Amino acid sequence: MRLVFAGTPEVAVPALDALIASERHEVAAVVTRPDARAGRGRRLVPSPVAQRAQEEGIEVLKPARPRDEDFLARLREIAPDCAPVVAYGALLPRVALDVPARGWVNLHFSLLPAWRGAAPVQHALLAGDEMSGATTFLIEEGLDSGPVYGVVTEEVRPRDTSGDLLTRLAFAGAGLLAATMDGIEDGSLQAVPQPEEGISLAPKINVEDARIDWSAPALRVDRVVRACTPAPGAWTVFRGERLKVRSLAPLSATATTAGGEGLPPGGLRAGKNAVHVGTGSHPVELEWVQPQGKKPMRAADWARGSRIEEGAGFEA
Repeated sequence: MRLVFAGTPEVAVPALDALIASERHEVAAVVTRPDARAGRGRRLVPSPVAQRAQEEGIEVLKPARPRDEDFLARLREIAPDCAPVVAYGALLPRVALDVPARGWVNLHFSLLPAWRGAAPVQHALLAGDEMSGATTFLIEEGLDSGPVYGVVTEEVRPRDTSGDLLTRLAFAGAGLLAATMDGIEDGSLQAVPQPEEGISLAPKINVEDARIDWSAPALRVDRVVRACTPAPGAWTVFRGERLKVRSLAPLSATATTAGGEGLPPGGLRAGKNAVHVGTGSHPVELEWVQPQGKKPMRAADWARGSRIEEGAGFEA
């Protein structure tokens, strides 16, 4: 089939690579978000998908809005049979959805109808899901509600961050998306409506959502840190400045480790090689933190530099 691929971030690149490598399909063009400012110089930088397409000599379309007439005109000229989508980052209007003969097919990183929305992997970790996966479905005007072509499952590991899980799903989902294109082309796949039960929503996680509530149980604190790593980054406040918490190690409720007992929520106790923080249940151990304007560092090194005193703690 003649394809137009839509995607933007790094997580979409494995799927683009899988389609480029396919002998059955031609990626005629790529649709991605406009260049964004990045780095210290705040220079305009193409998206990872745009960069990968340019390496392959594939035409790149960067509409400010998918309803722009110039974009729609070019899309009609290309006349794709199908348009696979991975994390494009913009809503597609009906006028664009109607262009490909076989529609737009999204690779979504959840087991639909669970976790419809922008942050499915983060919400799966926040909820403590033991199983995740990826789904290909035909895009309709509703939020991730279209009929399903295929599914691949992936076990959630105990120490997974959203970055860890999303990376595995990106590669597993790339194979699923390529197989879905094959099945659509040869007629062996038919989209099946999603169940009406089991729907859950996964709205975008913003910076305020990522602030750690130390009065929550240790299990909840651990989930917030893992779900918000690497983005937007779990954080707390120490001596009036924001401190990112990059990773922590949960301690069992009965653990009797180096001074971790009896800490109030947010309370700090620093030993020679370990830093413990109180929560609403039992303490956790800080592993890696990142002060404002600095690189990530081991929590014990940060504590020595900060000279943690008895009774010190993170702000509520």
